Amino acid sequence: MNMLPFVVVFLGVFALISIYISRRLITHLHLGDQVKHYLRLFLVLNYLGIFGYMLARYFSDMPNWLYFLLSLPIGVLFLLFCTAVIYDLFRVGMLGIPMEPQRREFFKKGLDIGALGVAFGVSAKATYNARIVELEEVSVKIQNLAKPYTVAQLSDIHIGGLINESFMKDIVNRVNVLKPDLVVITGDLVDVKLSQAQKALEALGGLQSTYGTCFIVGNHEYFHGIEEIMAHVKMLGIRVLENENLYIGKAGEGFNLAGVYDVFGYRIGHHQPDLARALRGIDPDSPTVLLAHQPRFVEEADGKADLILSGHTHGGQLYPFKALVKLQQPYVNGLHRHSERTQIYVNKGTGFWGPPMRLGASSEITYITLTEG
Repeated sequence: MNMLPFVVVFLGVFALISIYISRRLITHLHLGDQVKHYLRLFLVLNYLGIFGYMLARYFSDMPNWLYFLLSLPIGVLFLLFCTAVIYDLFRVGMLGIPMEPQRREFFKKGLDIGALGVAFGVSAKATYNARIVELEEVSVKIQNLAKPYTVAQLSDIHIGGLINESFMKDIVNRVNVLKPDLVVITGDLVDVKLSQAQKALEALGGLQSTYGTCFIVGNHEYFHGIEEIMAHVKMLGIRVLENENLYIGKAGEGFNLAGVYDVFGYRIGHHQPDLARALRGIDPDSPTVLLAHQPRFVEEADGKADLILSGHTHGGQLYPFKALVKLQQPYVNGLHRHSERTQIYVNKGTGFWGPPMRLGASSEITYITLTEG
């Protein structure tokens, strides 16, 4: 796919955000001109870092320490933008409150110091949070399930850059300790060219479970050679579900596991999800678990699956994004009952995309216990 339009829009949006921060936050701070100059210089360097990040992600290899530094500016700028908006509201609000000049100056200085302190403090905390992958344990009751099964779900790992071979080996070891009956990977596994991801992918061959590992593509696989990625994943002994299904467990005691291509396929006209094909030949007397990368596919699959396992949202990744995600997806994270038959679980992502930051939405390995309901 041609990434140039995306890159241009991406950089343009962050340029506008930088200008807003400069004019609506830095300009109004009770600081000397020289300090304001350095803050604006920081914004320029931060923006150049974003540009460097785009080059690093799509066009070149570089040491992890440098990639880490280039990954931070996106998150820092977003959190500064949120700070600037809140600061602007408080600053304008204070102008409407009658008070003595000295008292007004005192409160204004407190607002200035608090705004900068919160922005950089939250950025540091979010960067620390990204290092932690939590284990989320979930129990889901499903009608007509003859016996319990355990499923380990990984999603949105985004191999590339900081998500490397070492990260993947650690995730594989943690999953294997759980000894699940089944492992599923619900899309956005790879976020670079296959040649850059092969070493990290090899680690997935070490996943151990009773019934193996199954994978569906997410929207990011379409950007980096979907056919090549699926072919390589298959070589690792992982079952790729391409609008198809298989039976998990002994006949009459297990469940149907189906998987579809991502809804991004509708947009570009190939590798489109086909639910009818994915459910063709299933055992009608057994429950059905469906793997679909984006939660909004629940509207299409409602009533046709007992449980849908999704990802895509990252839980918002940085908390203010959660409100934006809700505009596109019906569910952002966790377990939800969508209708009388259909439930959906949305994994917050095992890795991260863009800045190595997490705020209000931890990375997760999901350990799901399916029981008869």
